[in-house]
Amino acid sequence: MTRLTSKLLLCSTLIAPSLVAAQDAGGTVIELEDIVVFGGLLPTNLETTGATIDVVDAEGIQRGGVAAVAALDAVPGVAVSANGGLGSSATVRIRGLSGPYVGVRVDGIDVTDPSGPQTAFNFGRLTTGSLDRMAVIKGTQSAVYGSEAIAGVVELESWRPDVSGVSGRAQLELGSFETRAANLSFGYLDDRAEVALSVGRVTSEGFSARDTDEENDGYEQSSFNLFAAYQISDAIRLGVNGFWSDGTAEYDQSATDPSGEIDETRRGVRVFGEVQTGAWTHELSFSRYEIDRFDGTGFTRDFLGERDTVAYLATGELSSGVALAFGADWSEERAALDGDAYDAANSAVFAEVKANPTEAAELSLTLRYDDYSDFDGQLSGRAALSYELNETTLVRASLGTGYRAPSLYERFGPYAGSTPLDPEESLSFDLGIEHNYGDRGSVKATLFWAEIDNLIGFGMGSNCLPSQAFGCYIQTDGKTETRGLEISGSYAITDRVRLSGAYTLTNTDNNGDRVVRVPRHDLSLALEADVTDRLQLGINMTRVADTLDGFGTPTPLDDYTVWDVSARYAIADTASVYGAIDNVGDVSYQTVRGFNAPERTIRFGVETSF
Repeated sequence: MTRLTSKLLLCSTLIAPSLVAAQDAGGTVIELEDIVVFGGLLPTNLETTGATIDVVDAEGIQRGGVAAVAALDAVPGVAVSANGGLGSSATVRIRGLSGPYVGVRVDGIDVTDPSGPQTAFNFGRLTTGSLDRMAVIKGTQSAVYGSEAIAGVVELESWRPDVSGVSGRAQLELGSFETRAANLSFGYLDDRAEVALSVGRVTSEGFSARDTDEENDGYEQSSFNLFAAYQISDAIRLGVNGFWSDGTAEYDQSATDPSGEIDETRRGVRVFGEVQTGAWTHELSFSRYEIDRFDGTGFTRDFLGERDTVAYLATGELSSGVALAFGADWSEERAALDGDAYDAANSAVFAEVKANPTEAAELSLTLRYDDYSDFDGQLSGRAALSYELNETTLVRASLGTGYRAPSLYERFGPYAGSTPLDPEESLSFDLGIEHNYGDRGSVKATLFWAEIDNLIGFGMGSNCLPSQAFGCYIQTDGKTETRGLEISGSYAITDRVRLSGAYTLTNTDNNGDRVVRVPRHDLSLALEADVTDRLQLGINMTRVADTLDGFGTPTPLDDYTVWDVSARYAIADTASVYGAIDNVGDVSYQTVRGFNAPERTIRFGVETSF
C-alpha cells in the first residue's frame, strides 16, 4: 500500500540543514532542526506552507514496486499514462497538465530532456531502487524553477544516512515477467562528513506493450547515485552529488513491427559550496546533466541533450518573523539529433520574502525574471498564504504566473517556422483547507484552477517554410484550462488499523475540447493493518473513470477498478520479507489506447537496514 507522509527533509538545493545534536559512536539518530521542505527559495514548514505539496516517503515508494510511477499515481492530482510496462514511455500529469508542463529534479539536478520535441522527462524508466523521497509541488512554480513548471514540479531525492557512523540498506525483489531488482545503499555520517552511495540493477522480460501482438518488451537498467559533503569549518561546507544510469528498452515500432530498441544513458553531477556569514547563508553551485539515447530503428537515431547550470542563492532573516532569499542563475541547453545541433542560454534573477504577520499566518512572495538568448524575457510571480483558523484547521491559498519556453527542437529543429516562437504563459490558483485529528490523522480538500494561453502547436501557418509540407510549430489561438478538486486524508481507526484515500475530479480542455488521457474521476483507497507486532497486511483499490483518448475525435477508454494486496513480515528489527499481488482480479485496462497495462503480477522480496 502506498502512503503519503508530511514528514521529510527535502530541498531543491539538497543542502542539508545544520545538525543540532552531537552523535556518539553507537549509531545515534541525528536530530535535525524543524523538518522543512524547499517548495520555494526559503525553507518552510511543510505543515504550514501555503503551497500544495504531497510527499511519498521511502516506505510508500518501495511498496509500489520497481516502477516509480506506481507511487506517484497514488498522489492526489497526479495521473499516469504509459505505452506499456517498465521502460516504456510514461507521462505524469499534474492536475490534468502533461509532461512539458512538469519540472523534474533529481537531487537538485534538472533532468528534463533538452533533446526531445518538448522538454520533458520520461517517468517510464525511473525505478525506485535508490529513491528515498518524492515530493509533488503542485500549481505554477515558474517563479521558483523557471520554465517547464506550469503544472508543478516533482522533486526526487536519493537515499542519505540519518544515523551516525556507517549505515545502509539493501533490497532484493523478484516478480512476474521475470523481473529482478537489487539495490544497495550505504553511507557514513558524523558531525562534519556525510557520504552516501547507492547502486542498483533491474532486469525484466516485460509483457507485450501493443495489444496487437504477444511479443514481450523487456527492460534492463544499471544505476549509481552519490552524495558527499564535508564541513570544512563552522562557516564553510562543500559537497558533490551525482547519478548515472544506463538502460535498454524494447518497444513496438508499430502494430506490425515489434523490433524497436532504445539504449539510454543519463548522467548528472552537481558541486556546491555553502558559506555562513553572520545571519546569512550563501550557496554557489554548478550542475551538468546529459541524456544520450540511441534508437537503431527510429527515424531519428542519435539524441543527445545537455544542460549546464550555475546558481547562486543567499538566504537570511531581515528581522524576527521576516526572511529573505535572493539569487541568480545561468543555464545553457544543447541538443543534437543525428548531428544537427542546437543551443540556447538563459539568465535569471529571483527573490523571495517570507513573513509571519501574525502567529496564525504565513505569507511568501516570490519573483523571478528570465532573460533568454533568443526571445523576450519572462517575469513570473507566486504568492502563497496559510492561515490557522484554530489549532486543528488550516487554510492554504496560492496564486502563480508562469511560462513554458519553446523547446530547442520547436525553436531550431526541422519544423521550426520562419517566425520565432514566444513562450506559453499561464496563471494558476488553488485554495485548500486541512483539518487534523491529532495523532489519528487528517483530511484536506483543495480547489484548483489553471489557464495556459499563447499555446505552441503543430500545424500549417503563414510562417511555415515551403519545404515544410506537413506543417511547422506555430503559435495557436485559444487556451488550455484545467480545474478541479482534490480530496485526501488518512485516519487511524484503531491503534493497528489505518485507512487512507484520495479522490481527484479533473476537467481539462483545450479550446473547449477535452484533453485526452486525463481521467475525470480518480479514486484510491488503502487499508493497512498491523496483524501482529511483526506482520502487516495492506489492501489498495484504484478506480479510474471517464477518460478519453485517440486522434481526431477522441473516444472513451474503458473505466477500470484495480485491487492490490500486500504483506510484510519483520523477521528481525532490521530485516523484513514482503510480498504483493498487483491487479488481483487480472483486469484488462489501458491508459493509452492500443497499449496494455500490466496484468496480474506477483512479486516478493527481502530488505534489510544496517
